[in-house]
Amino acid sequence: MLPAGDITGALESREQKRAELKGRNMAEPRPLRTPDQTPDRTPEGSPEGTPDPLGADLPEATPGYKPPVPKTLQELHELDQDDESLTKYKKSLLGDARGSHDEGGLNVVVTRLTLLCDTAPKPMTLDLQGDLQAVKKQVFELKEGVDYKIKISFKVQREIVSGLKYHQVMTRKGITVDRASFMVGSYGPRPGQEQEYVTALDEAPRGLMARGTYSIKSSFVDDDQNVYLSWDWSLTIKKDWSG
Repeated sequence: MLPAGDITGALESREQKRAELKGRNMAEPRPLRTPDQTPDRTPEGSPEGTPDPLGADLPEATPGYKPPVPKTLQELHELDQDDESLTKYKKSLLGDARGSHDEGGLNVVVTRLTLLCDTAPKPMTLDLQGDLQAVKKQVFELKEGVDYKIKISFKVQREIVSGLKYHQVMTRKGITVDRASFMVGSYGPRPGQEQEYVTALDEAPRGLMARGTYSIKSSFVDDDQNVYLSWDWSLTIKKDWSG
């Protein structure tokens, strides 16, 4: 993972540049809230012709964040070629992706969503490359109070993608109970390889009032508000694991 825009300028400090190149998760997940605890809405932009269905329902992931100036993969490979150390570092991040395999379609292909929970009796994975209407009917189950993470698996096919974000809006009985926006980061293409983003550890709500089924609308977008995928899924909080 790398912030593509950070290597587009001349190096003032190699150490500083490397720190910027690494990137980091800039938004932490939040537990479910009751309706009166949800934050005020902060509208986000929409891509021309393809609006993000969740844009107006989400807080700003990183206040004051400004997207970097876009650069092609070729341009980044050609930057600072006289700096041997940086060239090696760029290769470790970018690889030799200029000849990467292209499956066609969008530059970013979202493949799976997985709920990670050490105490779950079985894997919980959504295949996002198939029928999204079938995905909408799938319901994950979590025992109240357990710790869990969300993992998004995806491929970057051709060019570096800058500022990927994972958005989700959670509702129960038609009432919004949580909105979250996670800064995933910027990534270069990896030939034939999936890349992953995992949220920080979160805790499922507990108590009688928290039990029930939640509807979740998710989307995966970038700094330019290109929507690579949006999908619906459900999560049920129970007193104990089924079975």
